[in-house]
Amino acid sequence: MTTQQPYDLAGIGIGPANLSLAALAHTQPGLTAAWYEQRPAFHWHPGLLIEGATLQVPFLADLVTLADPTNPWSFLNYLRHHQRLYPFYLSERFHSPRAEYDDYCRWVSRGLPSLRFGHHVDAVRWDAAQGLFGIDYTRLGPDGEAEAVGRAHARNLAIGIGTAPHIPGPLRPLAERPVVPVIHSADYLDHRERLLAAAHITVIGSGQSGAEVFLDLLRHRPPGRERLHWITRTPAFAPMEYSKLGLEHFTPDYTRYFHALPEQRRDELVARQWQLHKAIDHQTLADIHDELYRHSIGGGWPDVVLTPGVSVRTAGRIGTTQVELHLDHAEQGERSRLVTEAVVMATGYRERPLDPLLAALDPLLHRDAAGRITVDERYRLGLDREVTGSVYVLNAERHTHGVGAPDLGLVAHRSATILNSVTGEERYRLPERSAFTTFGLRPGGGGEETPGAGAAGAGAGGQRQGVRRVSV
Repeated sequence: MTTQQPYDLAGIGIGPANLSLAALAHTQPGLTAAWYEQRPAFHWHPGLLIEGATLQVPFLADLVTLADPTNPWSFLNYLRHHQRLYPFYLSERFHSPRAEYDDYCRWVSRGLPSLRFGHHVDAVRWDAAQGLFGIDYTRLGPDGEAEAVGRAHARNLAIGIGTAPHIPGPLRPLAERPVVPVIHSADYLDHRERLLAAAHITVIGSGQSGAEVFLDLLRHRPPGRERLHWITRTPAFAPMEYSKLGLEHFTPDYTRYFHALPEQRRDELVARQWQLHKAIDHQTLADIHDELYRHSIGGGWPDVVLTPGVSVRTAGRIGTTQVELHLDHAEQGERSRLVTEAVVMATGYRERPLDPLLAALDPLLHRDAAGRITVDERYRLGLDREVTGSVYVLNAERHTHGVGAPDLGLVAHRSATILNSVTGEERYRLPERSAFTTFGLRPGGGGEETPGAGAAGAGAGGQRQGVRRVSV
């Protein structure tokens, strides 16, 4: 087992959230840090890098720019490094292709010496005698086999283990034995040719991923013989809220306002705000309609059924070649049966639970009335005062910080907030105001944040995926 001098900050998971934190930390003198990731290299939603799909956040929502435009790991510096700055300038792009964002992040990941790919974190413990967190890990070989074990120590942790594809209960029996193509949209590109070979395909879910998968399938099916179904529980194939003032829900001002609300009010808001982050980009909806119209040229409607307001009650297999879906239509109070040869479940993602990773810290964790771990305004988990280090979470705080928690436009601000807290200094000057909207009647939107407050060593016992609003 190997050891080394303790880090000031150790990260677990390397997605865009922790990659942003690593990029901003890289330029900070005197700060020692390391990040651990079990995958052999960085990849961002590889199954959804569909040709033509773009981010629906501006290119300024990269890993660093909204906190530090001079940082060497900016998207513009990535373009300059690849001698593509003038082509980008002349293309007049505001929203980058999703594949380009993935390539940008992989460029950053290859350049940061603090990243440890191929390392699976097995456990995290608090060593009260040393005042340090212990991180037990297994170093993995090229094929994922265990090669060695080790232990690192750190004064603070940053956990960004991301989200996992979600499969609703009625569809799980189909996914467990996928003889017929039944896949989550996260794996779409790996199975596209197999899906296209099916006689009939059904897409379930009306978020951005479902819309992009449906559009891609439609473009690859012959007019008049498309044989596509697209169903969703939502009452409409709804457009994403993309007005300028609506987008101010993805600012630090709204995050502060949301965090200061009572727990019950926050839960009610998250449930109501689905159209801010779970609906479909306007341009994607327009592209779908244009493609359907193109398929109608020459007479006849395309062999396509789009039905909102439908939920899957149960699902099963018919032999080895078909799937049957039993559907409920809430508004009509009707039920029906749909037989299909392939299913794409665009049913979203859920935050990976932190409890297994933090099992050894469980007696020290503070929880809210619903049993969730509390997260304070500086993204620190609520811990007993005996823990003098801090555990920061990234994209696991929607219940405390609102719909912007997984949004790419806030990753740099969150990273800067965490680094100010870790160092106890205002290493990054954060905006005092970021929205024209005043979200509450109290000044500051319900509680001002003091930049740089919360030095490392202070107790953390506070109470606190081309896609419109792209998740980390």
